[in-house]
Amino acid sequence: MSTTVIIITVCAYLLFMFGIAWLAGSKSDNSAFFSGSRKSKWYIAALAMIGAPMSGVTFVSVPGMVAASSFSYLQMCVGFVAGYLVISFVLIPLFYKLNVVSIYQYLENRFGASSYKTGAWFFFISKMLGASVRFFLVCLVLQLLIFDPLGLPFILNVIISVLIVFAYTFTGGVKTVIWTDSFRTVCMILAVVLGIIFISRGMGMDFGGLVASIKGSEMSRIFFFDDVKESMYFWKQFLGGLFTAVAMTGLDQDMMQRPLSCKDPRDSRKNMITSGIMQVFVVFLFLCLGVLLYQFAAANGISETGDKIFAAVATSGLLPGIVGVLFIIGLVASAYGAGGSALTSLTTSFTVDILGAMKHGETQLTKTRKIVHVGMAVLMAIVIIVFNKLSNTSAINAVYTLASYTYGPILGMFAFGLACKRKVKDRFVPLVAILAPALCLVLQLNSDRWFGGYKFSYEILLINAVFVILGLCCLIEKEKQGK
Repeated sequence: MSTTVIIITVCAYLLFMFGIAWLAGSKSDNSAFFSGSRKSKWYIAALAMIGAPMSGVTFVSVPGMVAASSFSYLQMCVGFVAGYLVISFVLIPLFYKLNVVSIYQYLENRFGASSYKTGAWFFFISKMLGASVRFFLVCLVLQLLIFDPLGLPFILNVIISVLIVFAYTFTGGVKTVIWTDSFRTVCMILAVVLGIIFISRGMGMDFGGLVASIKGSEMSRIFFFDDVKESMYFWKQFLGGLFTAVAMTGLDQDMMQRPLSCKDPRDSRKNMITSGIMQVFVVFLFLCLGVLLYQFAAANGISETGDKIFAAVATSGLLPGIVGVLFIIGLVASAYGAGGSALTSLTTSFTVDILGAMKHGETQLTKTRKIVHVGMAVLMAIVIIVFNKLSNTSAINAVYTLASYTYGPILGMFAFGLACKRKVKDRFVPLVAILAPALCLVLQLNSDRWFGGYKFSYEILLINAVFVILGLCCLIEKEKQGK
């Protein structure tokens, strides 16, 4: 696949996306930027939510992981659905009742200013690192396909990519994100479905042969109940998925932008449940594609594996050119959509939570929000460049490992706040939120030796939250004696 065709494909997609962003973002104010003015249709928000967690990491890394992990990721996806039910019936009613712009305002109402800032800062660190990991992977693929053939450095790749995301979210914010996310969901699903069809045809399979080939592969095993010590053990994956969904969706300003843009809790709940169920089917398609990619690669002498296999097969020239075009469209759609959503949520949280700019007038708020948006874009570019120097792990693993440490304190604070009505010593909450991840790191580094070969997986997120809850229990204020 030639560099010229790739560039034309990317530019065509970006022009279409900027057209959607311009239409959605015209006449937007601060309310539209931060919350979509609470006017989104639930089914549009649901379509956006299907693709929202599926960044370039999902598009590239999930198909590549089947060789090492089979279909075990579906165990985690089932946990995601359970987590979405918790979000729908516990968190969404709470956030609508409080009528918050940022979901972390709940922590101020419940505990105090220190807890509020702690939650906001942990979200900021989580989202900046997580979004940068996702964007980094896509920049690597774009570097391979476009920038290296043109002799252009990685740093220029990052600058251009971040500038594109910055440009289309600068005015419209959440209102723009809803529509561009809906568009990218359609692009990603079409890319995967058509990719499966064309690759199976390239291998001479009809539908029956396709099903038999995937079903008969050792890579298509879904459930793992054999060894509780292994990271793919079902209940580890399921519980990890449940609590990851609650933390990384329900307690994530980025992800909750979409459901909270609906007009009422009922519509928001329909959005969450529908999108959660559909995500399982979409991930299943990604995993099926992964099996076909490895089978095609083995039959045609393609040596790449993991995160690189989809790009290698799609652009190998051994399949119709449309497969390469679909790969590029799906990759770019997932990458820029996720980057734009993260940038918008970072701007919202930093402006509202950390700077407290909502107390200013509309004119000053707009000015502050735009300055913050520029700063977030610059910082994201810097983090991506630094990650490029340090990366030595699978992108999908890196995202969830980071989440286990940085979302744990947020999950713990919300869980304690909802389950216990007692007040705590607010000024010490930041200390608890820092100590809990540190203890989890010590546990994870020594679990093999301390617990007879047991290896922690994403369930370390739950343990992190439990440490925070125990710490908050120690901070409960004594009730004053009645006179």
